[in-house]
Amino acid sequence: MFLTLLSHAPALSIAWLAAILAALTFHEFSHALVATWRGDRTAERAGRLSLNPLSHIDPLGFIPLLLFGFGWAKPVPYNPYNLANPKWDSVAIGLAGPISNLFLAAVGAFFLRLLLLVLINLFLLFFNLIPVHPLDGSKLFFALFDAPRWAELRAFVANRGPQILFAFVLLSFVGFDVFHFLSAPAFGTCSALLGRSCSGFYGWLFSGI
Repeated sequence: MFLTLLSHAPALSIAWLAAILAALTFHEFSHALVATWRGDRTAERAGRLSLNPLSHIDPLGFIPLLLFGFGWAKPVPYNPYNLANPKWDSVAIGLAGPISNLFLAAVGAFFLRLLLLVLINLFLLFFNLIPVHPLDGSKLFFALFDAPRWAELRAFVANRGPQILFAFVLLSFVGFDVFHFLSAPAFGTCSALLGRSCSGFYGWLFSGI
């Protein structure tokens, strides 16, 4: 993604890189901030309560992001035993990331030139809501399905979910649009925030590439 933009539209590639760094940094910072609010300073001591992108970038996740448009940042550590309510505080910490992306998307919606920031944050929002470990949606999933009768389902999601997710990521790298189901809610929310067709404007923006 980045390399394609760099070769065809250098200025737009810089905007894309700035947007993805802002989205990832604010996402991880929000995890650390809520963890600190809820009584655990593990992330703060690890230097993650920071808006410096270098505090959150994982080279192994950032390189494929530049090459393929998909990657990740370093997970924010926290100790549930330091939380007042480990079950629901863990949910709050997990959802803080996607909520932060919704916030940035809303801010970006005021500026049509920041359409990339809007879309990147919305795709990151809906991707992280997938209820598979280690994505943030898994925290809510395990909290809602914590009854003994759901033990087998929890075990399947915990053990097989990451493998299935990794397989989907590999398929996306070789050209299969397996995450197409994220496009409809991302573009729909973007259009609602902007008050106009987001997909149409996005198509016009990249029509010359």
